[in-house]
Amino acid sequence: MSATARSNRITILNNMTPALSSLTVALFAAASSSLTTMPSSPRRSLSMTSASTVNTAFLSARTCQRTKRTLSFSSSLSSRSFVSQSSKLFGTLPDGTSSSYEIDTDEGAEQSLAETPVINGKSPSIVNANGVNGKVNGNSGNDRFAPLLDKMNLSLDSLKDLPSYRPISSDDVFCNRELRLDNLRAIGFDMDYTLAQYRQPQFDQLAFDGAKEKLVNALGYPKEVLDFEYDHTYWVRGLIIDTKRGNFLKIDRHKYVRVAYHGFQPISSNMRKYLYSRTFNKVPSFTEKAFVNMDTLFQHVDAHLFASLVELKDFGEHEFLDGKTYAEIFRQVRECVDLCHRDGVIKDEVARDPEKYLVLDDGLLPMLRKFRDTGVKVFLLTNSNWEYTSTAMNYLFHEKKMDEETQKKNEWLELFDLVVVGSCKPAYLTDPYLNLFRVLPEDGSLKNTDGLFEIEALGENGADKFLEQGKTFQGGNWNHLQAMLGTEAGEEILYVGDHLYADVLRSKRALGWRSCFIMPELTEEMRIFHGQMGLMKSITELRKLRDELSSYADSLRRQMESASFSEGRNMEKKLEQIEEDDGKIKDKLTEAHREYHSAFHPRWGQMFMAGYQDSRFGYFVKNYACLYTSKATNLGLASTARAFRTSGELLPHDNMLADKNSEFVDTEAE
Repeated sequence: MSATARSNRITILNNMTPALSSLTVALFAAASSSLTTMPSSPRRSLSMTSASTVNTAFLSARTCQRTKRTLSFSSSLSSRSFVSQSSKLFGTLPDGTSSSYEIDTDEGAEQSLAETPVINGKSPSIVNANGVNGKVNGNSGNDRFAPLLDKMNLSLDSLKDLPSYRPISSDDVFCNRELRLDNLRAIGFDMDYTLAQYRQPQFDQLAFDGAKEKLVNALGYPKEVLDFEYDHTYWVRGLIIDTKRGNFLKIDRHKYVRVAYHGFQPISSNMRKYLYSRTFNKVPSFTEKAFVNMDTLFQHVDAHLFASLVELKDFGEHEFLDGKTYAEIFRQVRECVDLCHRDGVIKDEVARDPEKYLVLDDGLLPMLRKFRDTGVKVFLLTNSNWEYTSTAMNYLFHEKKMDEETQKKNEWLELFDLVVVGSCKPAYLTDPYLNLFRVLPEDGSLKNTDGLFEIEALGENGADKFLEQGKTFQGGNWNHLQAMLGTEAGEEILYVGDHLYADVLRSKRALGWRSCFIMPELTEEMRIFHGQMGLMKSITELRKLRDELSSYADSLRRQMESASFSEGRNMEKKLEQIEEDDGKIKDKLTEAHREYHSAFHPRWGQMFMAGYQDSRFGYFVKNYACLYTSKATNLGLASTARAFRTSGELLPHDNMLADKNSEFVDTEAE
């Protein structure tokens, strides 16, 4: 295609955009108006109608899904909403609307290439290649950035006020994906291990002891089970429980098992590889039903009780356990622990002495109030039932145990625009058919609602009128939540939670919500990493040296193919020496790496790493948590105008080239 023809096509497409947008709005409005005559299964019928309409308008399948989801909870959306949806198709937002992904204009560097003039086949450079451009810019104050600013030809007056170093702590909020707080319309929080932090091991001990009694008294397990002792320090998050074999695994991001235990017994390297790596044509994905991910701190109780029972089954003399599979034992452990969260074993004890189990945070109330004062809608979305939520939040709000009459007032509700308990995440984020109930705070009783239909029946500002009747609910699904919040896109919501799967991964993958992952363990991980940085740098340099020796050996082997006999013999001696040195480096690396990982945990090592790769846990945090931090109130330390930026990533070839000891060889130019 000629340059002229290509230019003409671009012009035509640009001119078509407003017309297509208008057509889209008209077609969507027609589909919306037809909803009033829909049969008894409105969502299913709507799927077909909207899909047909969207195809007519030449829209993508993904846009169909977004539109279908929007139409499903509103049969009379305003034309502005339709314009907003259709505008997104063409890369623009109307009325100056901003996205929570928009951080800096320099993020659009690739797009700007289309508008950058090309001179002699190259874009003009703004960098002083030699580090100077005839003069020094006179950057005073902080000298850390002076060479950079001189090289980039920048003069920044504010630098003189920067400290001589950047302080980093676990109170910081770390960013995997750019996010602007001022472009969010709603921020939601989980409660357990998010707003409510628990004292360990006191809190876990309630579930552990309660589950032991249920196993013995209700299910007939041996009385030795009552003697089990709980050790929460034995476990880390991110492990995988193989319930079929009674094993506990730590895997890397490539699903390679790095460490394995059977109960509390370490599994040898050969057996580990045989079980999880050597099976022909059947590599486990670790998503099968037999594998359970330890994504939340609650699961430390399950893990320790299950491992203890594996030991009792293997080494004890109990016919009762001999007749049970590991999978059956784990299922009953899970049922007993879950029942403790529902039957009062935990709730009643926390209500009796909240100070013993709950951690107060003086940043909690200021953070929630700050977000609401700036116009951001704040909601609580938790799997805990109303009674327990009321108990915990009353204590966090008043910072002490209150009398029964004061607790019934539930004054903590003033912190939120909307509260959903008993949400059944992750189903809440994926199942559109879950029913919404209204909770009466005075006594915790439930009242039926018609959900989306009731909101629509209230007419203009239906969501506000619906919430005026009460803002506490149980169950429902994401459609109800987004309708009540008045949000139009998932990226307008930031959800803060501690469960990697139910809070972060599902909300991000299914709905496009922005996510903030809470990791209380981060404080200790960062402290140890800082203390081990010297050893880590030595390990990294040794690995580079070993790789360079390997590359050098490869070049010698290539040369030997055409070398004379005497030259070949000399090269063989060099290869033998390299092999010997490689063995020395390998032994030293093994020793150093063991020392490094054991500093984090004596059995499982560093939580975010498995070997030299990201662990599965680290991989999912990096890919699904837009932000992460050690506690939820750290978000309150940032202003609502804060823009979080990533630190950037490099692939191996760029990492190697960026090394100060590397030199690029342009083989194509030779």
